[in-house]
Amino acid sequence: MTDAKDPLKRQHRFYKSVSVEPDGEGYSVRLDGRTPKSPKAARLILPTQALAELVASEWDAQGETLNFHIMPATRLAHTALDVVAGARAASVEGVVKFGGSDLLCYFAEHPKGLIHRQEKVWGPLLDWAKDELGLEFLRTHGIVHKTQDPAMLARLTAMVEPLADADLAGLAFAASLFGSVIIALALRAGRIKAEHAMAASRLDEIFQEERWGVDAEAEAKADAMAVEAVMVERWFRALQPAAR
Repeated sequence: MTDAKDPLKRQHRFYKSVSVEPDGEGYSVRLDGRTPKSPKAARLILPTQALAELVASEWDAQGETLNFHIMPATRLAHTALDVVAGARAASVEGVVKFGGSDLLCYFAEHPKGLIHRQEKVWGPLLDWAKDELGLEFLRTHGIVHKTQDPAMLARLTAMVEPLADADLAGLAFAASLFGSVIIALALRAGRIKAEHAMAASRLDEIFQEERWGVDAEAEAKADAMAVEAVMVERWFRALQPAAR
């Protein structure tokens, strides 16, 4: 029930009650007993009750006017329904592309303090990807592109391809949000929490902010990113069959 031309356009709240009900093999969000639709007219049905409740909570929290800018789980659900479901190959390719230029592979050349912090925060995640997932990412120093092993990227592809639409949508969203498929996979696996994912992805910026201070624009961007990081962590947890 979003505007087909502008899915994020604010609308008057047209419903009173929000609920979640079993619907086929999934669970639908209900607004006054009716299931809203995505911008491409797909019914808002999610694979688990917990995920439907996560999305429903955003609808329930709206005031007199709907603001889709502050409904990231709903937007991600729309992506799963409208984009991923009809273009799985492109979605998988997008995730793997982040693996080919992952943020965590590009260590600084200086100063030593930053390099030390990267080793402390990024090193364990790179080791986890290698030891637990069999994905050995090649590291480098500086910003010159480092080509990753095609065999490793093939393993990553094989790992991502079988994911259900909602899971794939979450992984693609997280990889884009953090600039790192490693961080996205670690968050999905429960290896790290949203706060850790944020700290790892913004490590360079945080280091500079500690030295030079934080400007209002950067702070607002970080705050918005933090909200989405928490949401995608909850998204992954809600996809688990027994999630509550």
